[in-house]
Amino acid sequence: MVQDPLTLYKLITLYMLDRVSFPLTKAQIGDFILGHDYTNFLTLQQVIAELIDAELIRAKSLSNRTYLEITEEGRNTLSYFGNRINDSIKEDIAAFFADHEMDMRSESAIRADYYKSTSGEFEARLQIKEKDVTVVDITLSVPDEDTAAAICANWQQKNQSIYQYLITQLF
Repeated sequence: MVQDPLTLYKLITLYMLDRVSFPLTKAQIGDFILGHDYTNFLTLQQVIAELIDAELIRAKSLSNRTYLEITEEGRNTLSYFGNRINDSIKEDIAAFFADHEMDMRSESAIRADYYKSTSGEFEARLQIKEKDVTVVDITLSVPDEDTAAAICANWQQKNQSIYQYLITQLF
């Protein structure tokens, strides 16, 4: 069965988002699709934009990452057309998740962003999420953007030890 390549890339994206219990970033989807040479970067961006416009996926931007989630309408579409994805592609996706799921889950669970507050200072918001539950949510006010950016970068690297410290000190 011959089909439009864009349709296949959309179905692959929906299939990937349907197979995880956490949002995936554009970069994570790109790692798979571009890594297997299915298409190029610009076409992938077009595919994601069209899926968002059709409300088959939802996008949320935090800091320098865009997180994607499948919608109910996306799941319905996948249930009708998911059989158009070749079994070898599904196997490749399963292998990709087996190799990278822990890293992807961690990347989606650990969030850090900063913004300028109404007082003129910067606030760094640091979070750990598990599914839809916020486990840690810390907001720190700092005097400048460089400090806020450094805090966010350090959170990405040191969140586990900071969380462990908080638990041992508070419980």
